[in-house]
Amino acid sequence: MPSRLTALTFDAHDPVRLAEFWARLLGRGAVEEVDGVVLPGSATQLGLRFVVSAEPKVGQNPMHLHLTSTSAEDQHSIVETALRLGASHLDVGQLPEEEHVVLADPEGNELCVIEPGNAYLAGCGFLGELTCEGSRDVGLFWADALGWPMVWDQGAQTAIQSPRGGTKVSWDDPGGTPKHRNRQRFDLTVGGGDLDGEVDRLVALGATRIRSVEGDAVELADPDGNAFRLRSGVRAGGLRGVAQPRSCE
Repeated sequence: MPSRLTALTFDAHDPVRLAEFWARLLGRGAVEEVDGVVLPGSATQLGLRFVVSAEPKVGQNPMHLHLTSTSAEDQHSIVETALRLGASHLDVGQLPEEEHVVLADPEGNELCVIEPGNAYLAGCGFLGELTCEGSRDVGLFWADALGWPMVWDQGAQTAIQSPRGGTKVSWDDPGGTPKHRNRQRFDLTVGGGDLDGEVDRLVALGATRIRSVEGDAVELADPDGNAFRLRSGVRAGGLRGVAQPRSCE
């Protein structure tokens, strides 16, 4: 049984503050864990995890999130909510005619609020996509690793999605972009409970084992060299209550 993609992990200078921002924007509760704060996802929506790190952000992140909107008014409301919670507008070279809005969260992580009527993200839910820099090979690797079908495979662009639908994960190879330390990474949970067996399976698919972490997790790298963590289970602590202005489908 393939591992489950349970969360996208963010390194953060203030993980509680950053989790609070995203919890209020997405309308989710925040759960304190031993090593951070997690905003649990669902069968169709990606979870987010925030852990402390003193490393500075360098350049644009190779991953960022796309939020969907249902109308021009809804897109405006999402942007205004994000700004009120601590986001800021960001210029990454987008063209005036492009209809999506590019923002940075309180620690500078890029995100886009996508215009209504975007057919590619139709039916994906509010957290519509995680888009990444990466090769076609890494897209194929993650399709096999997660057991998710390929829903886009053209040129240097690939995308996968859970058979249940929801948040898409996509890759596009920009070519020649200098690679910085990635402050975001995938967090997986073993599907069948056999951590060592799942590590062996992922290595056979093209991953590289890096190290064991606290006895119940292993850090690996995908074929593009991006680190990810495979856990034997989820370790949760107390529940933190937050306002929930939007529903999470």
